[in-house]
Amino acid sequence: MANLTHYDPLNLTRFDPFVDLDDLFKGFLVRPMLVEGQPQMQIKMDLKEDDKAYTVRADIPGVKKEDIQVSIEGNQVSISAETKIEKEEKQGEKVLRSERYVGKVARNFTLASEVDEASAEAKYSDGVLELTLPKKAAGSAKKLAVK
Repeated sequence: MANLTHYDPLNLTRFDPFVDLDDLFKGFLVRPMLVEGQPQMQIKMDLKEDDKAYTVRADIPGVKKEDIQVSIEGNQVSISAETKIEKEEKQGEKVLRSERYVGKVARNFTLASEVDEASAEAKYSDGVLELTLPKKAAGSAKKLAVK
């Protein structure tokens, strides 16, 4: 026969001090837009600099070039891209698993020198965005004669 004991929910002596409270609340209202097991797309990039320009190579696979936006303001550069679901259903077919990312992703960064927006170039091929961002010529300093 089993021993019966009275359970008191307010008794803190039964509280296990080794329970990690972070694990207890993991995923609870922390990232409401992420679904467990879904991949999260990130723009990974390489940034190189020489005397005249910056060169950026950013990996953005699975995106059409029309869905990529690049904006430049001074020395601030912003890259964003959006992938969309193309609805294609066939009679008698159902999706069992989809691991492709759908949504919007963005990357912002600041450069040491201002960029000449007029001569900047962008090319997108095979999932790689390549930006050539020429540096603005340093303004020529004008000496004023003190009278």
